Amino acid sequence: MAFLVTVDQEKCEGCGECVEVCPVEVFELVDEKSSPVNADECLGCESCVEVCEPAAITVEET
Repeated sequence: MAFLVTVDQEKCEGCGECVEVCPVEVFELVDEKSSPVNADECLGCESCVEVCEPAAITVEET
């Protein structure tokens, strides 16, 4: 099963919480914003969604 991970750059505050909580290192901070650089590794656990205060991250099954 694959997942589509998106980050709304307008909402992202660059706090890095998603980078810290992700068990498979999907995210990196790029230009002070979160970027799903390893989205193909996503397990669909949605830990990133839970810690994202501005609700900038979405994870969808593909």
